[in-house]
Amino acid sequence: MRDLSGGIPGSKAMKRITAAVQPPNTAADRSDKCHKSRQPSAAPSSRESPLGTNGQNRAAFKEQIKPKPPPDPSRTKSSQLYMPERQTSNRNSSLGSPPRSVHTKSGQSKGSVERRPPGTGSSQSSVEKSPTKTNQAKGSIEWRTSGGKPLLPKLNLSQKQPETKSPQSPLRCNSLADIAHLILKNRCRKIIVMVGAGISTPSGIPDFRTPGSGLYANLKKYHVPYPEAIFDIDYFTYNPRPFFALAKELYPGKFKPNVIHYFLRLLHEKGLLLRCYTQNIDGLERMVGIPAKKLVEAHGTFSSASCHLCYTPFPAKEARDCIMSGKSPRCTICHGVVKPDIVFFGEDLPKRFDKFSTDFPRADLLIVMGTSLKIEPFAKIINCVRPNVPRLLMNRDLVGPFKSKPLKSTDVTELGELCDITKKFVKALNWQEDLEELMKSQKV
Repeated sequence: MRDLSGGIPGSKAMKRITAAVQPPNTAADRSDKCHKSRQPSAAPSSRESPLGTNGQNRAAFKEQIKPKPPPDPSRTKSSQLYMPERQTSNRNSSLGSPPRSVHTKSGQSKGSVERRPPGTGSSQSSVEKSPTKTNQAKGSIEWRTSGGKPLLPKLNLSQKQPETKSPQSPLRCNSLADIAHLILKNRCRKIIVMVGAGISTPSGIPDFRTPGSGLYANLKKYHVPYPEAIFDIDYFTYNPRPFFALAKELYPGKFKPNVIHYFLRLLHEKGLLLRCYTQNIDGLERMVGIPAKKLVEAHGTFSSASCHLCYTPFPAKEARDCIMSGKSPRCTICHGVVKPDIVFFGEDLPKRFDKFSTDFPRADLLIVMGTSLKIEPFAKIINCVRPNVPRLLMNRDLVGPFKSKPLKSTDVTELGELCDITKKFVKALNWQEDLEELMKSQKV
């Protein structure tokens, strides 16, 4: 007989095959089986048990249900790790309790982990986590290599972390004395000064817009259609005579610097002046001794001249001599009218004025003196400093952003006569002797 199950005849597979080929049970057979199932079965012998007759298979059954011991670490493959069952830990245990053991190979210390790169059989690096209560403080963790060298700096979780210092409170300036204090404490070492015609009025030069005494209010004798026409490039092209008549009164040499100009010079001598941006064309800043590299003459200067049509340079002294003698200097190239390099309405500002884009972000103090801040783009650059930089207005009236209420915490205004304010500022800085010595030594 062929073994269809592939095993010994009489096995379970053979029984299933035999049952499959038997004909189905008849009704008599089914009733006969039901009658037999209702009969009481014989009581089992006292020596019989579910584990086998007379306990013959008891030892085999115990052997089957006996838990398997963990595999021998020496026989574990290098790429396999055996993790024992999770041990129940006490809730009150601290971070200093020993970690769970991880075995990699025989002979390795308990609590170490050896990691191998894939495809290699040798160990590349091993890390040991060994926080114990005997050799470390409670609550500390330290990672060590298998050689005992620390892999990471020791982290003590129970140690109180140092308190971080709170950021400094925002800078607040309320008075002229506060600004002087910042300068004396060397917190303001790059000062930009913006000045207008108001700093030259103590020298006898009228400003432009003061009602009654301003320049624009006294131009009737020049017969111009409107006051600003005397500085308009289109009107100058049509009729240059009114400007040349006014230029005789404005040319440098007739007026002398005052205490305000010397204060600007003193800032330069102390190494505090980053740049002086001036709207003035009188040249008193140059006359007092401020170097040209420290000046940005936004509205031009009398120190040079050029043709107003082709912009060909012209000797400044020759142009002055012609104007003072009542003549109009002419260009040798296009025969156009030559004028001093004063910026008229309708002309571009000098290229040097573009330095504000790099100067103002560097400044740590901005001083505004004697200006109405009505002429653009000079009036706009006041807002180019950083938001936390102090701004000091020394003026007769509130102008520009200093009119807003409330003022910024870093804005200070000091109103009044500009010479008096300057002297008060010098006294707060304790520079009286330095200023007096500079004014005596300066021969203009």
